[in-house]
Amino acid sequence: MASKKSVRETLAEDLANAREHDPAARNDLVTLLSYPGLHAIWAYRGLHHLWQRPGGQVPARLLSQFVRTLTGVEIHPGASIGRRFFIDHAAGVVIGETTEIGDGVMLYQGVTLGGRSLEQGKRHPTLEDDVVVGAGAKVIGPVVIGARSAVGANAVVVKDVPADSVAVGVPAQIKRSREAREPEHDVLTDPAIWI
Repeated sequence: MASKKSVRETLAEDLANAREHDPAARNDLVTLLSYPGLHAIWAYRGLHHLWQRPGGQVPARLLSQFVRTLTGVEIHPGASIGRRFFIDHAAGVVIGETTEIGDGVMLYQGVTLGGRSLEQGKRHPTLEDDVVVGAGAKVIGPVVIGARSAVGANAVVVKDVPADSVAVGVPAQIKRSREAREPEHDVLTDPAIWI
């Protein structure tokens, strides 16, 4: 079980991450109380811990549906999510059971990280570190979105996306690699500009 200090540190990191990713997050108290994406992430962490315990899967799954009702975000408690994860606006986000999300990932509203198979095993996407997924995008199946890549708004990704890339369209196509872009230092770019 996490100590109170580590819970405080995690909370502070989450609030700092929200400020970094959302210019509207100017007040930590308002962010703490009114960001459903953060509430969904915090609930997921507890439910993920419960999911991993013997006999915990049924209650974790049922409670995750309650959290979905409250926040508009459905995160399966079996998903694996790293640090500094942020969901902007949050409404309509769905994250499937075998999804793996690295550190520093950001999703906008309406994103689906879903499956396309009824088979057991890995059937949801893997998002490596520092990936940004635009509003309404669908990443379907056991595809890998490489580190530091962006998925444009409303794109439908059904194939792997290499690291340092931008993927847009239906089905998604790679538009530019990092090497082809101008250098950007700590700039969060909306992937919708590539449409």
